[in-house]
Amino acid sequence: MKDIRLLLVDDEDDFRQTLAKRLAKKGIPPEQAENGEKALSILEKKEMDVVVLDVKMPGMDGIEVLRHIKKKHPRTEVIFLTGHAATQDGVDGIKTGAFDYLSKPIEFEHLLSKIKQAYEKVEREEEKLREAEFRNKMEQQMATTERLASLGTLAAGVAHEINNPLAIINESAGWLKLIINKEEMAQMPRKQDFEMALNKIEKGVDRARRITHQLLGFAKKDDSVLAELNLSELADEAIQLVNREMANKEIEIIRETAPNTGTIWSDPYQLRQVLINLITNAIHATESGGKITVMLEAVNGEINLTVQDNGQGIPKENLDKIFEPFFSTKSPGEGTGLGLSVTRGIIEKLCGTIQVKSRLGHGTSFCIRLPRYCEIKEDLDQDERIPFLDKIAKQGGSTQ
Repeated sequence: MKDIRLLLVDDEDDFRQTLAKRLAKKGIPPEQAENGEKALSILEKKEMDVVVLDVKMPGMDGIEVLRHIKKKHPRTEVIFLTGHAATQDGVDGIKTGAFDYLSKPIEFEHLLSKIKQAYEKVEREEEKLREAEFRNKMEQQMATTERLASLGTLAAGVAHEINNPLAIINESAGWLKLIINKEEMAQMPRKQDFEMALNKIEKGVDRARRITHQLLGFAKKDDSVLAELNLSELADEAIQLVNREMANKEIEIIRETAPNTGTIWSDPYQLRQVLINLITNAIHATESGGKITVMLEAVNGEINLTVQDNGQGIPKENLDKIFEPFFSTKSPGEGTGLGLSVTRGIIEKLCGTIQVKSRLGHGTSFCIRLPRYCEIKEDLDQDERIPFLDKIAKQGGSTQ
């Protein structure tokens, strides 16, 4: 009952204020209006669940006020208060859409019971609306899933068609290497040039394969699994997985976790992938002896996860491009440019946001904001993914 938003409308000040005090003692402090015009003004500013409305008022009477309420606030229930000899007004009110009517002088407990019943009706109607919205959302998700299944089939077909000639190229390059490494080819003219060319072919094949694998990962519709997880522990796991690479470059990793960070409900597998992507990028951007900091803090009911390095930084003109598919600041052959694009897609699917700040020569920080609880979003829909495939077709093997 304490959650009921109640409006009491009556032109008799003493009656209205006395009733309001008694309702407040029951934990339902009502808004008050002395006439219909004031009541409608209040409703324009603040939604109400139940309106207790006197029928006989100067100016706009109760029936007219009820019509306005039902037109503009159809979810609000109205209980009429009528004179003892004016029950017909109550009947007319019910015909117009009122929940019920009571005759003055009213019995307080009876009114309290009617308010509760009206509020329960409001709650039932809202629950029906939520169920209808949920069903509609599920139908949309099913339609999206079907579209993505078709897109995934297309992506798999593209990858298969590319991988077949890649396998032939790679096999032929290996066969040529075997030939030129035979004893009788020891004095072959320009042998080093041939070996260099074959190495470039093999690296190109490997790069193309990685692009097709990430294309499949980008287009594939994966089932997300929500679980209660400790982000601090998940960060430790991700750091352990890239620990050898950090050790090789003698990079120091610092962990900072604010108190009361607690747990969140999200997808641990995809968040682990995000953390590994960001920490790996930080390692690549940081010189030997550098420093990477992974910070966790709770802010306004959300969790902020920051991965910060003191590496080379990102040029200002590139900051708006780094989340685009195939954009990379790495040297040719060292990255496909899909990691951050996939990372942003995962974070948005998990109801979060990701932002980047960077100063050239001073380092970069990626800040992720995640809610305590996430209702998994659909993957990128077909309209967003088709341009991605178009970009592959246009850029082909020349992408960096």
